[in-house]
Amino acid sequence: MNHPRTATHPAEESNSTPLRLGLHANLAQFTLLVAVNALVGGMLGQERTVVPLLGEQVFHLTGYTAALTFIVAFGLTKAATNVVAGSLADRHGRKPVLVAGWLIGIPVPLLLIWAPSWGWIVAANVLLGVNQGLTWSTTVIMKIDLAGPTRRGLAMGLNEASGYLAVAGTALATGYLAATYGLRPTPFYLGIAFAALGLGLSTLRVRETLGHAQLEARDRNTSDNGPRGVLTAGLSTRQVFLLTSFRDRALSSVSQAGLVNNLNDGLAWGLFPILFASAGLSVSRIGVLAALYPAVWGAGQLVTGAASDRYGRKWLIVGGMLLQAAALVLFATATTFWPWAMAAVLLGAGTALVYPTLLAAIGDVAHPTWRARSIGVYRLWRDGGFAVGAVLSGILADSFGLRTAITVVAIITATSGLLVAVRMHETLHRTPPRPSNAEAAGNTSSQR
Repeated sequence: MNHPRTATHPAEESNSTPLRLGLHANLAQFTLLVAVNALVGGMLGQERTVVPLLGEQVFHLTGYTAALTFIVAFGLTKAATNVVAGSLADRHGRKPVLVAGWLIGIPVPLLLIWAPSWGWIVAANVLLGVNQGLTWSTTVIMKIDLAGPTRRGLAMGLNEASGYLAVAGTALATGYLAATYGLRPTPFYLGIAFAALGLGLSTLRVRETLGHAQLEARDRNTSDNGPRGVLTAGLSTRQVFLLTSFRDRALSSVSQAGLVNNLNDGLAWGLFPILFASAGLSVSRIGVLAALYPAVWGAGQLVTGAASDRYGRKWLIVGGMLLQAAALVLFATATTFWPWAMAAVLLGAGTALVYPTLLAAIGDVAHPTWRARSIGVYRLWRDGGFAVGAVLSGILADSFGLRTAITVVAIITATSGLLVAVRMHETLHRTPPRPSNAEAAGNTSSQR
């Protein structure tokens, strides 16, 4: 589809299969990775309905902040692991990182089943954070490797849709299982199955994709034209961190929007089930609401990822953040199931506009030789939002109540969207020339 070449990756030299970029050329592996990422999402989804209720009903935690410690542990661990995953993927290849992530994820459902105290739940979420940081980051990187430069938005839409549809389906399934069989152990049997399947597929069927990134790098280096704002090769990890976090206007705008997006997701994960339970909803109905938001989020990305390839990244991000803010206001003011269901649909739609588009924008700007590291840094900030959201919303809820906490997060989300509107340039368009290495490393601010 894109850039047919005759290069081969060392792992494939035995059958002399040429590497090519594009979804069509790599359809079998891309589809396999979509399935693997669905299993990654299922590992996360096993917690969305049940674990907040475990804290309240089994371990009798008092205070919202204490109940959200499992999300803080997950968010901080996953954020740090994302950076490590990007560096390891550039250095040692993608597949070993993916397999390692699944090995670390195997104990998670077992700990959730047998945990005698809340500290064990927190420990399980440390392992879950490492699992998600290694596996989800790597599937993102591998799909960007395979897709090439022209279908990144579609590739990220398919990746994130598979993951979050699995989150939704598992949250719904565990809600019904918990209502029928109790909060433990039955709902977490799904996690055992997901971990076993993920490890088996990643070990036996997934192929290394580092060679595809190297092929794209050679294509880009020999091309006269490149995407507007794309930065060149040869940057250190420190330079990549500073560019992605602060110096590059597009990359840093994406990073802060990702952080705020997951800030409100941390709120939704930890406090929404408690809010719904306080209104007298049954566990099965709480499961429906917990599943509805990621279901719309997941399915919507099948449309929004491809739309960002056609219409651009910036305004989808802005619109998505503002829509999320409006949805959170509705969550804060509603008191019954159906208005909350409408708010969940709006929150999922807003997140669908943002999630694959942010990753595609990173792929637009970052050079293939350090793109995995840039994705890792972006995901550091984005998934750090889980921890920030859990701490901030927990403190606000303890001090001022659940609804005030949700309203404050809505204001933060709207502000983030406006910041993207003011600061970020459109990353999709292609115009010559590319900046030099010296400009990229030392004078990034002057490029904008």
